[in-house]
Amino acid sequence: MSTSVNESFVKQYEREVKSAFQRRTSKLINTVRRKPNVTGSSTTFQKVGKGVATTKSRHGLITPMNQSHTAILCTLSDFYAGDYVDKLDEAKVNHDERRVIAEGGAAALARKIDEQLSTTLDTTTNTVAHASAALAKGKIQTAIETLGDFDVFEEGKMWATVGWNAYNDMLNINEFAQAEYVGNMLPWLDGTEAKRWMGIMWVPSSVTNFVKSGSTFLSFVYHEDTMGYGNAPGITADITWVGERAAHFINHAMSGGSCMIDDQGVIEIQHQ
Repeated sequence: MSTSVNESFVKQYEREVKSAFQRRTSKLINTVRRKPNVTGSSTTFQKVGKGVATTKSRHGLITPMNQSHTAILCTLSDFYAGDYVDKLDEAKVNHDERRVIAEGGAAALARKIDEQLSTTLDTTTNTVAHASAALAKGKIQTAIETLGDFDVFEEGKMWATVGWNAYNDMLNINEFAQAEYVGNMLPWLDGTEAKRWMGIMWVPSSVTNFVKSGSTFLSFVYHEDTMGYGNAPGITADITWVGERAAHFINHAMSGGSCMIDDQGVIEIQHQ
């Protein structure tokens, strides 16, 4: 059991204990290509090159496109999140300690998935700099222009992950915050879940704060096919009675890994 369980023993004025505020699900897993139920310690994602259309003479031969095919390796890593629940301690707390630890373990692994994907995003060499200024409309337009020049921008399949500081900066952009431009996706009225704007789904997430250098924060705009995530078999949970400890051990485990499939499909935006 957590060594701090004594802090949550029943007190006269306490009726319940609430789990620490934390994100309980992955915010980025549904924004990339995914390969579940992988067998083995690695998997591959296929990258297919561009084809070129050509003409031909009457009765002539068609020139093959000869599109390149590249297998991108994605290596899986194992992660665990578990804790003990002492049998006698369960009688001293007025909450379901097993449920609390189970939820905490699942949330820890979900955040690990976002951390892996965020680290992969940070490997891109495509950057919109000007790190001394806040995230502004001009930087976003530059990122979209660059992706468009790469023939990457495809409305309905574009995503962006931004830190909360960047999301607050975006609220100062009239086109993002006002009904005349956003319609039914108003950030002021609908909360701070993902919002579609300029053909991109914007996902605010604290994970972005992990990929920064000094005071420079990073946000990413990307196509959903630019990265892949493989897992086997996803997050699993089990509860085991450990007699010599007189406690239950609640464990969550997963095996997963992310990889960059096509670097041209992501733009890193640097800002304060």
